[in-house]
Amino acid sequence: MSSLSTELQSEVDVLKAAGTYKRLNFLESPQGARVRMEGRGEVIVLSSNNYLGLANEPRVVAAGIHALEQFGAGTASVRFICGTFTVHRDLERELASFVGTPASLSYVSAWNANEALTPTIAREGDFVVSDALNHASIIDSVRLAKAITKCTTAVYKHSDMDDLRDKLVGARGAARRIIWTDGVFSMEGSIAKLPEILQLAREYDAIVVMDDSHATGVLGKTGRGTAEHFGVLGDVDIITSTLGKALGGAAGGFIAGPESLCDVMTQRSRPQLFSNALPPTVAASSLEAVRYTVAHPELVTRLHDNTRYFRAAIVEAGFHPLAGETPIVPIIVGETATAIRISEMMLDRGVFVTGFGFPVVPQGQARVRCQVSAAHTRDDLDTVIAAFKEVGRAVKLLR
Repeated sequence: MSSLSTELQSEVDVLKAAGTYKRLNFLESPQGARVRMEGRGEVIVLSSNNYLGLANEPRVVAAGIHALEQFGAGTASVRFICGTFTVHRDLERELASFVGTPASLSYVSAWNANEALTPTIAREGDFVVSDALNHASIIDSVRLAKAITKCTTAVYKHSDMDDLRDKLVGARGAARRIIWTDGVFSMEGSIAKLPEILQLAREYDAIVVMDDSHATGVLGKTGRGTAEHFGVLGDVDIITSTLGKALGGAAGGFIAGPESLCDVMTQRSRPQLFSNALPPTVAASSLEAVRYTVAHPELVTRLHDNTRYFRAAIVEAGFHPLAGETPIVPIIVGETATAIRISEMMLDRGVFVTGFGFPVVPQGQARVRCQVSAAHTRDDLDTVIAAFKEVGRAVKLLR
């Protein structure tokens, strides 16, 4: 063990020497547009997935407290072994209605949901094709399915519909064809070409699976996700998503699709069969977050307005973020050490924004990822822009 510890410490030392070591920042208040950070005081948060500002919405918090009192801490085992709570059923019905599918099934994380899906539904002789920039959980899910089921797999160039078509043509002999895509790509802020993907799926008799984690509560007039954004709500075969971002920010994920799919996942998916259910306090707060989002579409409108305002202001300041229309606004800075240095300098100026580098993104494409929330005021965003201008000049990204 001492040898392992020494080797691991050497790896940590290399990260610190290279300026790429990630440090945890500890918060002393609920997640929000502004938080109290240990040793820093109040800072503006520009790095959270709290897109609708519901993580500390009083009704969402109260629902969690009430469920804790009503149901206790948790199921204390797997749902089929010792029983499931009615709040789980209520949540799953509400989620299915929200994303436009007949049914849904909750998991302790969106990672678990993705990890469970492909190995459970894929079989030997099937073909699974995945976008090159899909989330790591999708990548691992496909790899796991290949190892377990002996299905064949491929990767198509990011949002390249010609390459996707070529891959599907080459798999015409497969028993089934499964297309995996993110709805919103988390490091790019770009949106999948969902209408074209659905058209290709119709042409080549393929199943479309979409992880909508960064779009649920975010895209579409009422926040129902990428499908609503494109006017194709109800047309996606299978949707996975999260409860840990716009819908309350706590934890958890879900798979949504036909009732038969959710039934099979209950019967066969290993993360469902060998894990406890969501804690009831999380299930209840997430349920209230969905209901609150439905009742308050103005939150989604405000998020869209803030996104447009921030994107225009950061461009006017002289930066060149990746183009897009989502609240994920990545500013490419090159090297990982530069991205981390910028995030540290921004924090010194009272703005909490995170730098990302390899292996999260490709070498040489490190970035500072800004994430806008409906909870931000214009004063918040103007303060952020002013800090970015100052730091940009200091690191010579701006003149």
